[in-house]
Amino acid sequence: MSKKLLSGPYLIWMVGFTVIPLILIVYYGLTDKNGVFTLANIISIASAEHSKALWLSLGLSFVSTLVCLLLAYPLAMILRKRNIGKGSFVVFIFILPMWMNFLLRTLAWQTLLERNGVINGLLSALHLPSQSLINTPGAIVLGMVYNFLPFMVLPIYNVLCKIDDNTINAAKDLGANFWQTLFLIWLPLSVPGIISGITMVFVPALTTFVISNLLGGSKILLIGNVIEQEFTKGSNWHLGSGLSLVLMVFILASMALIAKYDKNGEGTAF
Repeated sequence: MSKKLLSGPYLIWMVGFTVIPLILIVYYGLTDKNGVFTLANIISIASAEHSKALWLSLGLSFVSTLVCLLLAYPLAMILRKRNIGKGSFVVFIFILPMWMNFLLRTLAWQTLLERNGVINGLLSALHLPSQSLINTPGAIVLGMVYNFLPFMVLPIYNVLCKIDDNTINAAKDLGANFWQTLFLIWLPLSVPGIISGITMVFVPALTTFVISNLLGGSKILLIGNVIEQEFTKGSNWHLGSGLSLVLMVFILASMALIAKYDKNGEGTAF
């Protein structure tokens, strides 16, 4: 009984900051300003403005997730090959930026990319043409990749560390070359980490609005920006909640993928 009481603070936190807010989102999303049940808030995702923001969000999230995967997998393999432990200084340095506030990390990239920023200052000093990446979809993708890359590396690295070296050596003894070993051994055995990493990058990239506000200059509206504006500027909690329920579909789909391909939590435990 005493051990069960230790879960009390956690249950209070979950009810107060997770369960109740979700119930409120569902209530506001399925009612109008008069409290009458309606699906209009959810159906509004099909409007031209909202569907454009959703498809743009999906596209940029897909690109950033793909870039993170292409960068993270080779890096995770290098870390494993060099027998760098989970508690090593190299891994610590890689995780260290995650300890910094998310907003500050994004503001740093805004300072670097702006027209009179650090990068253009260096290019000007070297007599090279200046770049105009700020306020573009490319800047948003860059911000997503920088902020979410560790969430792709860590699950993949965790799974790769659990692959027995004897399995890899057996494939080589049977005549498998590097690419055969990669596609027939490494990738299939690391699917739980890949799925977990994709989920941990795609979902926050899809729902973010801070990165697009700062690096997109509020000129590029993602679905997260639309929802944020409905709550803060439009004071339309019903429409904002309805659009949020649409995004929950993607969150539930990602949870289903993890439940199917990472049943033992190999990609999430670190």
